[in-house]
Amino acid sequence: MCGIVGIFDLNGRRPIARDLLDRMNESQHHRGPDQGGLHLEPGVGLGHRRLSIIDLSGGRQPLYNEDESVVVVYNGEIYNFAALIDELAAQGHVFRTRCDTEVIVHAWEEWGADCVRRFRGMFAFALWDRGRETLFLARDRLGIKPLHYALLPDGQLIFGSELKALLVHPGLPRVTDPHAVEDYFAYGYVPEPRTILEHARKLPPGQVLEVRRGGPLSDPRPYWEVSFGTDTGLDARSAGEELIRRLEEAVRIRMVAEVPLGAFLSGGVDSSAVVALMARQTPDPVHTCSISFGDPRYDESAFARQVAERYHTDHRVEQVDPDDFGLVDRLAELYDEPYADSSAMPTYRVCELARKQVTVALSGDGGDENLAGYRRYRWHMYEERARSLLPLGLRRPLFGFLGRVYPKLDWAPRVLRGKSTFQALARDSVEGYYHNISVLPDEMRARLFSPAFRGTLQGYQAIEVMRAHARNAPSDHPLSLVQYLDFKTYLVGDILTKVDRASMAHALEVRVPILDHVLVEWMARLPPALKLHGREGKFLFKRALEPLLPADVLYRPKMGFAVPLAAWFRGPLRERVRAAVLGEALGDSGLFDRRYLEHLVSAHQSGRRDYSAALWSLLMFEAFQRRIQ
Repeated sequence: MCGIVGIFDLNGRRPIARDLLDRMNESQHHRGPDQGGLHLEPGVGLGHRRLSIIDLSGGRQPLYNEDESVVVVYNGEIYNFAALIDELAAQGHVFRTRCDTEVIVHAWEEWGADCVRRFRGMFAFALWDRGRETLFLARDRLGIKPLHYALLPDGQLIFGSELKALLVHPGLPRVTDPHAVEDYFAYGYVPEPRTILEHARKLPPGQVLEVRRGGPLSDPRPYWEVSFGTDTGLDARSAGEELIRRLEEAVRIRMVAEVPLGAFLSGGVDSSAVVALMARQTPDPVHTCSISFGDPRYDESAFARQVAERYHTDHRVEQVDPDDFGLVDRLAELYDEPYADSSAMPTYRVCELARKQVTVALSGDGGDENLAGYRRYRWHMYEERARSLLPLGLRRPLFGFLGRVYPKLDWAPRVLRGKSTFQALARDSVEGYYHNISVLPDEMRARLFSPAFRGTLQGYQAIEVMRAHARNAPSDHPLSLVQYLDFKTYLVGDILTKVDRASMAHALEVRVPILDHVLVEWMARLPPALKLHGREGKFLFKRALEPLLPADVLYRPKMGFAVPLAAWFRGPLRERVRAAVLGEALGDSGLFDRRYLEHLVSAHQSGRRDYSAALWSLLMFEAFQRRIQ
């Protein structure tokens, strides 16, 4: 895994400052500590930091074609590179290495912008073609690898794997995007294509950006889309067998590496499945690692141990300190923009543990989105059945009224938390799902923001992110629709961002076989009833895994990385939270209502309410504010 940066003059051939390009590149040293390289020519500068995985001696970047008229910097892995080398060599292309990077330059020469359609893997790359005077940026289909860019006021385009590389450039305006602030406090992250900065963008998954010297900066264009349907023609048993066969192949092609390789093993269904299928591919013990928690409500290490013992893996476990809050400032540094998923802390620790053994780790990310494993999908389908009984015109006033008058019972089992349910039933399908996943719901954000900032938003609300995706959704089935929305928002903006930054902080490459795009396309066509069957998410997957995994791994209640935020904010982080939330960085920003900030802190610390999610979001935003000033 690597990091890339670049500067491109859209208007001419102004010299690129080597020292500036080098500083941008070195800001991502953690992504590639093995080697660094720059390419400069009039109006073009490319930089690369390398983490060596394949062709350790020959894969140095920037990498060129035969006459050095095409140059690429690249972050990722193309798993079908060997077949592409053979195909391109048969067309007359001459290869100097056996690495996947060189495939990109020759594929561009052969197929142009359509080259990305031939790549199977995870990638973000920048390619400069001097003959065509064209810069070509591309990101993989699911957004596993990141790419940020910004057009500066002077006509230069800058880009980098992480936003921190762009922030090195003195020409980037440090202006916060009001819409991104609204999005962040709704979702807990800033969804693509926005960043927290008004002048910077993320290249969305499955899209490319092609820029010609002297031309305007056009909008990115898509080259791939997931399409939901039910045309597999397989019965449940055959579909289960086919799912395992396809996943096994996705695992196998991700086990190619010239460095130590292993896997995360949480004890959940997805990571356990990946480890089981890895063990079938090699006679050597698979290196696995997991972390444990002192709180048994969140500790899955015993289940991970069952899988490790069954497949005789070389397994390592470390217990996370329940008061491991020393990473709060580190997270703000890693993620560059506000990011409020507190599970980033244990994710950081498990990546730290993995790197002690391996340089490449396979993970089970993507199983919940692909195969409907989240509990919220089940609740959404319950609500959809209720919504279908009455038209929206009747539901909105009736359940809207009940949602306003019903007491808020955060402490109660979900079935008794009628306020949230009534509020969801008063909405349409997209509104209902958005309401269920919001970190701070609409009414809280309305109180959180100052009147002046609400005026700046000019009526914009974060639900527009989901509405825009819903308009393009390839299915109107309620389950497929929310899976699609998660592909476009939560998967890339939260899950994959979390893993990329946490792993790259330790120079660890993470590969995600369940997000193999060929497998994703096949799974998307499975009937929804094979994914969510009654109360059972990942129904087909679990049935198919029964010969491979213990029943209590497959059918126990879902758990996840958890951090005791509520207790921290009333105990060891009590004063830290007060100082951050009520301090100058937030208070002087003009974004927030001071009285509501005081209410959040006092109500939580007195034990009257649990505002830990809101306070964590504010804590991460305050850390960003201090860094950007």
